[in-house]
Amino acid sequence: MKFKKQMFGFMDMLRFKKLVPNRREALASGANTPLPEEYRTNQLAKRLHPGMMDVELTAVRPVAEGMVELTFKRLDADAFPFFRAGQYVSLQGRVGESVVSRPYSIVSSPRQALANELVLGVADAGFFSGWLNREAKPGDRFRMSEPTGEFHYETLRDKKRIVCIAGGAGITPFISMARSMAEKDEPYEMILFYGARDEAHLAYQAELDELCKKTGLRVIYVLSDEEKSGFVHGFITAALIEQFVNIKECTFFLCGPKAMYDFVDSELKPYDLPRKAVHRDATCCPNLKLDAPRTFRLTVHIRDQVFTMDAAENETILTAMERGGVPAPNKCRAGGCGYCHSKWIAGEFVIAEGRDGRREADRKFGFVHPCVTYPLSNMEIEVPAEE
Repeated sequence: MKFKKQMFGFMDMLRFKKLVPNRREALASGANTPLPEEYRTNQLAKRLHPGMMDVELTAVRPVAEGMVELTFKRLDADAFPFFRAGQYVSLQGRVGESVVSRPYSIVSSPRQALANELVLGVADAGFFSGWLNREAKPGDRFRMSEPTGEFHYETLRDKKRIVCIAGGAGITPFISMARSMAEKDEPYEMILFYGARDEAHLAYQAELDELCKKTGLRVIYVLSDEEKSGFVHGFITAALIEQFVNIKECTFFLCGPKAMYDFVDSELKPYDLPRKAVHRDATCCPNLKLDAPRTFRLTVHIRDQVFTMDAAENETILTAMERGGVPAPNKCRAGGCGYCHSKWIAGEFVIAEGRDGRREADRKFGFVHPCVTYPLSNMEIEVPAEE
């Protein structure tokens, strides 16, 4: 069989033979200036996603009965990262021997964060939140996660008119959203229904009234336990909402206790709204109401360290780790973000109803979210080290 040489194939062979000499020539003729130690892309990524931040409390102000406003400045940089109005941070501190953290919605606007000021509103409810209300003072230092969360406006997903429904301390993300609208950083038209037991429990009322004068914001205050001129008495019903907007032409944002979510869901059910039309801010997983909860032994591996502690049947594994002084990573405490994603080694457990946010692969290969997992026996898990 005769082989016929092709002219173009011969030229390819010549180019291949010259490949190494050509590369050497190109390298020799190149500039000898050192590569940058850090690229601008990496600098931007670090500013937007710094991980855990060192912060200092600069001011404490009461804003309602049983609720304070906490203002922080960042110590490890000159500004907080930019965020979307409605998002939250996780604040971490040490109370006695416990390392405790809780997620709190941001009250300040994104522009305030760029001026190194981040504000949280904290109700006097629960272990850490109660301590912050009664004991925290300017000068105290904490660790804080970068802002995160999916509870914010999206232009492509949401309608231009949004209806925000707040219950009690659930007003906090809507203050940020209203301020962002006032600063013209968000394009939505916002109407806010704010429910509380009485006027004394309405936080940020003066600020909201001022924002109503400056922007197109409209606020309807609803008091369940008090009848007063200028306020609606009762609950936030579909009939009340229909007095101000067309329910099917809006996107809803809800933040408050579970009882409020359940009530509003029942009111909106007849309207058959699409799932994307109603957004609920995630709430922390609570202790279970058990008459005589059992106590088990929990073993926790973090890299080359091993911790052991008691874990009650009615509390999440995350809560048990915090009581034991273990620096366990967490953010949302609602099973959604996956930040506390940990490897199950041994023991039986149950996951809070409706809180299992694991991927199918996580279930298959034995991973759990400690923030929504309760022990049913002695347990052993491997937890990632905090960043």
